[in-house]
Amino acid sequence: MVQTKYLNGMKAVNSLLENHLVIILGLLIYGSTALCQEPMPIDSVVAAMEMENIEQSFLEMDKYFPSKRLPKSDQPFVFPNKRNIELPGEFKHSSNNYSTAEFLDSSYTQGLLVLENDTIVYENYWRGQESNTAHISWSIAKSYISLLFGIAMEEGYLDDLNQTVDHYLPELKGSGYEGVKIKDVLEMSSGVKFDESYSNPNSDISRWFGSFIQGKSQDSFAATLVNERKPGTYNQYVSINTHVLGMILVKVTSKSITDYMQEKIWTPMGSEYDGYWLSDSEGMEMALGGLNATLRDYAKLGQLFLRKGKWGEMQIVSSNWVDESTTPSAEHLQPDSENSSSKGIGYGYQWWIPKGDDGEILAIGVFNQYIYINPTTNTVIVKNSANNNYYDWKNPHSSTSVHLELFRKIANR
Repeated sequence: MVQTKYLNGMKAVNSLLENHLVIILGLLIYGSTALCQEPMPIDSVVAAMEMENIEQSFLEMDKYFPSKRLPKSDQPFVFPNKRNIELPGEFKHSSNNYSTAEFLDSSYTQGLLVLENDTIVYENYWRGQESNTAHISWSIAKSYISLLFGIAMEEGYLDDLNQTVDHYLPELKGSGYEGVKIKDVLEMSSGVKFDESYSNPNSDISRWFGSFIQGKSQDSFAATLVNERKPGTYNQYVSINTHVLGMILVKVTSKSITDYMQEKIWTPMGSEYDGYWLSDSEGMEMALGGLNATLRDYAKLGQLFLRKGKWGEMQIVSSNWVDESTTPSAEHLQPDSENSSSKGIGYGYQWWIPKGDDGEILAIGVFNQYIYINPTTNTVIVKNSANNNYYDWKNPHSSTSVHLELFRKIANR
């Protein structure tokens, strides 16, 4: 879910993140008990979701929503760990200098991990998060769905990305997804009309959250959407696109997203701690942003892509899929395209591609969740946050472009 904004010359980099919580704040009071596995008093739920309390709520989302557990591996992989490096004292964005310590504090950082040459060289936690605490990923989850999609392709569950959505999901015939290629959905170029105006109670995003909170089917919601432009011609971030990808995964594998991820990612990669997916009342995962995991286990996704899909001696997903996922394949996916609502940053298969020559890629979630990967410096950086100032678009501490310069400074120190 996104809202097109402009900050520090990088148009829409921050806004191309799904601002889930602002709708929850408006609607949760009417439907919280429908989502809770063990219903809590409405005033307790509303208090937990107020901005000043989200740093705790983001660490215990399964208290408020149905969830599906990802058990840790019986043979966990633990990264080698060195004594923490000293982070750069300051960094620069545009013409402004920032203190690293002040920036981390003012962006409400809860966890920061730096992986360099396969070894953790920095790991620290604040504001309630600990090494064993699962934190909500928000849209970082989209990059996991892309990975699962690549695995499903290689296992022969899907023919090719030029096949249309309704070939696998006939229930979406007559919707905006009829005739749309899967590739265009992966690249946020479906052409589906979607109003993500959070202040408008009649917008599509308000309707989606309203139905989700009431326990209604996300699948049924996707079927209500219509098309507004030719698919494959314009890059517009629509979070429901990722839900449709999740629907396809469930249909072709005959497994839930949780079970397929457990089998293909969570166990083989030696997840150190339990994780979980938020889900609707019908058991369908919130594919567009409902994964919860620890900082170290998020770092494993970064390491996997740094190693072109290889984990130890296992090829989890092909190097071809990694390359295709992280390379803009058309003009409208390029950072400077006029046919994109995300000018300033490129897009692949549910991955962000910044400008530059280092081959960097990003998984990004609302409220400043990041997995930053730099193959040139052999670096992965993971950041969890609960930024109370996220909706202040003039605040540099909520800016993805400023965060990117911090990550680059660390990676190139």
